[in-house]
Amino acid sequence: MKSSMHAVHGWLLLLPAMVLLAAFTHYPALATLWNSLFSTPRAARPAVFVGLDNYRAMIDDPVFWQAFWNNMAFAAITIPVSVALALAMALWVNGRLAGRGFLRLAYFTPTVLPMVAVANIWLFFYTPQYGLLDQIFGLFGLSGNNWLGMKPTALPALMAVTIWKEAGFFMIFYLAALQQIPPPLLEAARLEGASRWQTFHRVLLPLLMPTTLFVLVNALINAFRMVDHVLVMTRGGPDNASTLLLYYIYEVGFSYWDTAYAATLSVALLAVLALTALVKFRWLDRRTHYQ
Repeated sequence: MKSSMHAVHGWLLLLPAMVLLAAFTHYPALATLWNSLFSTPRAARPAVFVGLDNYRAMIDDPVFWQAFWNNMAFAAITIPVSVALALAMALWVNGRLAGRGFLRLAYFTPTVLPMVAVANIWLFFYTPQYGLLDQIFGLFGLSGNNWLGMKPTALPALMAVTIWKEAGFFMIFYLAALQQIPPPLLEAARLEGASRWQTFHRVLLPLLMPTTLFVLVNALINAFRMVDHVLVMTRGGPDNASTLLLYYIYEVGFSYWDTAYAATLSVALLAVLALTALVKFRWLDRRTHYQ
């Protein structure tokens, strides 16, 4: 009797979270999948079942593939760089430094700024002739660069903004994890004659793997849901050189009002995220030791 009451009590505690998860995660995902199998309804034409026609159109869409590869390159560069920078900053500010509180605040400040505000700040930095970057490069006779208006530099410019904003956020998690590591473990490594690199590689890094797994999954999600910076800074240009998947979905859904095709693109984005996260979990979870 008591065990059944405990079970009922446990399910009641889980019920609010389950309802919210079903209403705002599972139902929208299933509705998006269902809508991708229909045409877009118009004023005088209701939606009709078209099966996989939207997916065939997506496969033949060159803009989709460009946005896809742009996003893959965006994730492949911003994720490792921001995570490595976050770990380096956490190790730096975790030491006994004068003014380390100020350093922590300085590293974390970009995180609390709104995305649109960050985009506008960097939009000023990238302004040709008058921006901060051109003022600096002008000292070496290299001014006049349209960083956001040239295909080779538009996407890297967005990557720099993302790394600048996210590294401080991930640093907080690494800093919290470093402060939970028992000092006797580090002292034992020093007594055994381990160098700083050996202590980091053999002691700190394995103990930080749960945090690394958490940070990598969050960085992956952030890389594929980036839309604010693209909307404010480049609008996908020039010639779709900086178009990312979520921005393309936004453009199709709200500029062209093709909701069925936008749903198809959303399913493709969800599939990419699920597959990548699954690979990360299967690969990293084997190397992760939880205390």
